[in-house]
Amino acid sequence: MAAGSGPAPPAEAQPPPPIHHLPPDALHNVLLRLQLRDAVVCRPVSRLFHETLSPQLLALLPSLRLLLLRHPRPDGGGCLHAFDPARRTWLRLPFAHFLPYHSFSPVASSTSLLYLWVETSSSTSPLALPPSTSSASSASPVHPPKSLAVCNPFAGTYRLLPQLGSAWARHGTVLAGPAGTVLVLTELAALSYTPSGSAKWMKHPLSLPSKPRSPILASDAVFALCDVGTPWRSQWKLFSCPLAMLTGGWAPVERAAWGDVFEVLKRPRLLAGAGGRRVLMIGGLRSSFAMDAPCSTVLILRLDLATMEWEEAGRMPPNMYRCFTGLCEAASQGGAIPAAAAGGNNKVKVFGGDGKVWFAGKRVRGKLAMWEEDEMGSSGKWDWVDGLPGYGDGVYRGFVFDGGFTAIP
Repeated sequence: MAAGSGPAPPAEAQPPPPIHHLPPDALHNVLLRLQLRDAVVCRPVSRLFHETLSPQLLALLPSLRLLLLRHPRPDGGGCLHAFDPARRTWLRLPFAHFLPYHSFSPVASSTSLLYLWVETSSSTSPLALPPSTSSASSASPVHPPKSLAVCNPFAGTYRLLPQLGSAWARHGTVLAGPAGTVLVLTELAALSYTPSGSAKWMKHPLSLPSKPRSPILASDAVFALCDVGTPWRSQWKLFSCPLAMLTGGWAPVERAAWGDVFEVLKRPRLLAGAGGRRVLMIGGLRSSFAMDAPCSTVLILRLDLATMEWEEAGRMPPNMYRCFTGLCEAASQGGAIPAAAAGGNNKVKVFGGDGKVWFAGKRVRGKLAMWEEDEMGSSGKWDWVDGLPGYGDGVYRGFVFDGGFTAIP
């Protein structure tokens, strides 16, 4: 210390940072330019930021559209990986600070809300189903008890929904609709839950010819594919049901002008198109109508729900599809081409929603293929997504999540 210099002034005597002198309107204007995730990270920085970034202000920020990856394993390790297509970056969404369950798996989302299966102890007893439905929920080491939870990872809040039987958790497909509406579909029945209703699950029998494949919500209705063929050859047909008529409202969606549109694709899957006004059907493009015909690429067909007409929306480029068949890997290693790869019949996992489709495969390591629907309705854009975070096992799946800072209904 230099001669004559006194002790440093106490911390409380230090002048406040310059940002404290900004008028409240100016500070709000600055913070409202942040993305939602950045704003949430800034909240604990100081008392000023915590008070300014109130829930009311955070609710004004635009939602953050993400691809949320599901765990190949039930244990997520306290966080989930998500991809931000706008910034082309991977994010980690933590859950351990607000979700008291160590094992969870995301299954569906609606605006700002995320739905997860969580493993609960036998002491957890949320509102239960009637005995006729909840009798299958006996806990065992093989199938531990699970409950469906709704949460907001940005607000750090969650709530358990009325409990379901273990069979629903193992075999049901969860769909999330507007205003907190939730559907769980199995081969024989569907359950519906609405927070503003009776606050319990309602059971609806399914009058479908087979188990619904890849059901989706679009234009206030449920759409699903059903196999109406034989054990030797699949034959797919589109069915739909209005949300307001889950009991007895299922009917085939067909037009004579469609011809053999469902015979073109192998292993078709449905996804919602942009804005909920279109339905996407994705599958392998058959090289012929023979039962064992190989696939030449992945084809995306689009159904306009206003005109009820199909059109081709996208076709995976040959160079990209070869990576999924193993041809690129075999060529780089100088080895022989596998017979399955040469036939082009390798499975490609398809997931996404709202006009965005991602593709994963065992032979494509560390990256995903991505297709984005064009806003004008023309052919979409194909690209690779690199830097895929690794869980160490399994093929990736996921869905679109529009994260926002809103309350849980």
